[in-house]
Amino acid sequence: MPDQPSADVKLRQLQILREVLRTGSARYAARLLKVSQPAVSQHIKQLEATLGFPLFLREKNRLIPTHQAWELLRDIEVTFASLEKVGKSIAALKGQEPTAVGLAAPGIFCFELLPRALSALRAHYPGCSVHLHSGSYQQTAEHVLNGRADLGLSRLPLDSNVFEWRPVATARNVCLIYPGHRFEQKDLVVAEDLVSEALVDIDPQFSAHQMNVNSLRYMGVEPNIAVEFDATGHDAGFVAAGIGVSVTNEVIAREYRRFGLITRPFEPSAVYHYVVFWRRGYKLNGRQQFLADELARSFVVSPPRAGST
Repeated sequence: MPDQPSADVKLRQLQILREVLRTGSARYAARLLKVSQPAVSQHIKQLEATLGFPLFLREKNRLIPTHQAWELLRDIEVTFASLEKVGKSIAALKGQEPTAVGLAAPGIFCFELLPRALSALRAHYPGCSVHLHSGSYQQTAEHVLNGRADLGLSRLPLDSNVFEWRPVATARNVCLIYPGHRFEQKDLVVAEDLVSEALVDIDPQFSAHQMNVNSLRYMGVEPNIAVEFDATGHDAGFVAAGIGVSVTNEVIAREYRRFGLITRPFEPSAVYHYVVFWRRGYKLNGRQQFLADELARSFVVSPPRAGST
């Protein structure tokens, strides 16, 4: 029979490799795992010997991950997510409800919405902890699909073959401006108003880009892009600094309340449907259901004043 080195790989070795790659340092990994640094190094060497290929290049006491190490990390993450799912299943079979809830959501919601919902959760379940996984809308779906998170907060479309969801909000586009900007005198901002206006614009893959930049190009006008960013929620600081204006949606704009920015309805607009979602067929326990309810409630708590965030 051919050799099967994977059969000799120990879970502890994979856990140590995972933390070294996550933290970027054997020292930090050792501190996190509460073991000595030599023990971390020894486990890595044993794992490399078992696998038959190097996971790190060693240069001046530094560990530089190889391409194979990063490839392996993806499978390790899936493995540990699966183990967490097994642990939750065992707890459910024993009639024990896990005290932790895994939640995936875009990081922008950490300003306002998530703190409100998690505060209510902690008040009702004082011993409950939340493991938050942030990322893009696509990454949020992957976290839930792979079992790293029990619940997700995202927007449609999602695959109904693998997810179930609960609608929580609908939003349209708004123009985000700083106090004193000329758009403050308008009831509605349209694409023509953006001609020669400095823009803080999101990457072309996002629909907000289609609403403003593509509308200008359709009119034969090249947009004046001052800053282009690649993740939802990065425009607020630049707009607050007076660098330009941005087009986002009402739900995202609510998260910017503390920046003191102003919004005006923007046309043309898309419609965004936000949902709380989970894996199809997955039965939510008490804590998870409570959190889903609070997330839905947080979307309607303290709506922004008309014309402002």
